[in-house]
Amino acid sequence: MKKRFLATVMAAGLVLGMTACGGSQTQSTAATTEAQKAAGTEAATTKGSEAASTETAASAWKPTTTVSIVVPAGAGGNTDLSARVFAEYAKKMTGADFIVVNANGAAGSVAANQVRSAAPDGHTFLYGHNLVNVANIAGVTDYNYTAFKLGPTFALDPAQQLYANPEKYKTLDDFIKAAKANPGKLKACTEVGAYTYYELLAFEKVAGIDLDLVDVGSNSDKVAAMLSGQVDLMPGAYINCKDYLEAGQFVCLGAPTKERYELIKDIPTLAEQGVNLIYPNCEFSFYFPKDTSDDVIAWYDQLVKKMTEDPEVKEAIAKVEMMPYYLSSADSEANDEKIYNEIKQIADDLAK
Repeated sequence: MKKRFLATVMAAGLVLGMTACGGSQTQSTAATTEAQKAAGTEAATTKGSEAASTETAASAWKPTTTVSIVVPAGAGGNTDLSARVFAEYAKKMTGADFIVVNANGAAGSVAANQVRSAAPDGHTFLYGHNLVNVANIAGVTDYNYTAFKLGPTFALDPAQQLYANPEKYKTLDDFIKAAKANPGKLKACTEVGAYTYYELLAFEKVAGIDLDLVDVGSNSDKVAAMLSGQVDLMPGAYINCKDYLEAGQFVCLGAPTKERYELIKDIPTLAEQGVNLIYPNCEFSFYFPKDTSDDVIAWYDQLVKKMTEDPEVKEAIAKVEMMPYYLSSADSEANDEKIYNEIKQIADDLAK
């Protein structure tokens, strides 16, 4: 990978978490089936295999104490908010207690290491998207998703869109022209070794531009850097940017998705505008300690499937600007392998 010099523009220290800060919680509509269709996920189908199909297996296990949902993010972002939706409705449906434990830092490895060392008894799991895979590819950790036992997938957020200052740039074409006219001068904020880092590197390559990638820390710091004019471009989750978009303080240049999502149906894809970049979505899965039993996984599979079909849960997920998205544990593992290979290919291509 090419060497990058990253300047810190905010007073906050370096934070390498894969977080997303809070924003508006206006309700949007997106059914699970539509989210699955739009996601383009090609996870292996395992329903015909009794051995792999834990989602249909009866489970004798159930929680006997409070369950810790370890989140590699601070409070208020899409990871944290969707984890809290799960915790609330899991308690309603099962009577068990669930708490969200925020443990951000080091590209998600603080949270990941906490779960790896936990007892494999079903009472501690990591909740997040792509973090263990991206951190491994970036060299932050020496392990990926295979260091865990995969549970089900609960929610989906489309790949993070690209936002800019509308006083400077009205369209994606405006931004690319400015970047080509000023190579290495336009600043884009990211987190080294995290999800948006490879997204921006891939965007540079496909668009034929060179940006100054700036690590500003948390997503709230990224928003502050954008609002103050210290950076020109920010990849962000819709919930982080919706208020600023509606207030005319941000303009969305496009989404690196295969097609438009109901959640962000008015936002064009990059491909529609001639920039052929499709980046993996944020698909939020459960990662358990490696030796967790199949009974535990089956219990969570059954619960998440039931929750993502429940109208009240769907509405709660929509209120945090995300989509319910169920994958069984077996399909989640196949999907993580797919995402790992996709991002690894991006990193390998950039290193050439």
